[in-house]
Amino acid sequence: MSGNYTLVCSKQDLASSTISDCLIEKYGFSEIPEKKASFSSAHHPGVVLHISEHSLLYLDNLDEKYPDTSCYIFLSQHRSQANIPALTCHSTGNFGNNDFGGKKKELGICYPWIQKQYLIELNKKKYNVPKYDIIIESTHHGPTSLKKPILFVEIGSTKEQWTDMNAANTVCSSLITVLARKRGLCEKVAVGLGGNHYPTKFNNILLESEYGLGSIAAKHDLPYMDKSMIVQMIQKNVEKVNFVIIDAKGLGREKSRILSALDEVGIEVVRV
Repeated sequence: MSGNYTLVCSKQDLASSTISDCLIEKYGFSEIPEKKASFSSAHHPGVVLHISEHSLLYLDNLDEKYPDTSCYIFLSQHRSQANIPALTCHSTGNFGNNDFGGKKKELGICYPWIQKQYLIELNKKKYNVPKYDIIIESTHHGPTSLKKPILFVEIGSTKEQWTDMNAANTVCSSLITVLARKRGLCEKVAVGLGGNHYPTKFNNILLESEYGLGSIAAKHDLPYMDKSMIVQMIQKNVEKVNFVIIDAKGLGREKSRILSALDEVGIEVVRV
């Protein structure tokens, strides 16, 4: 039995609109008459599409509308300074300030199995999108207060990619394939500390090992990391976290302080 999933799009977001158009045109989603802004498809039971008028980063109020969902998957545009074509995914949360939605020092709930399966499926379809990098991002921005897990799935990084129906279809096809499966669990689940915003080591771990990943704190977020934040990373998860994976060369000047905090928490540390 597959679960109930809510795909979340925004009319304010160009890539999000391209993806919602794709779901309507190619996957048979149509508006549910009695439920404004909600769409369903007879071909994909258990998956609902929500199209909001508001920014995705601030949609902390969906729980009441979708009480039975097992995961929110936000479909979004991605921006980067380098403007590299990219298909990315990441969990949400603020280790420090909440400049882009959510609450300060609050993390969204993670669903490692879905993220891992999506990344693997996307890589199987890389021949469809040869010019795009496929990479996870570290945890950042809102929403953070939803009661169910959140995964952001993004197309970047300029208008050319945000309006690319082929990229949107590759994203939709990969997601729909994963969401149709019987829900599973990762063999091992870890949270990650260190490395860049695009954490290549953690990306490879998802693709090449049995590990799934919850929140990942990049090097620039490590100054906010203390025992309580590490505990929150471990707890905000639908799967049991038994490991912390650290990018041993990517902890910078915070290394000894963080190793000490991990020791206090008493969780197994894996160095990569």
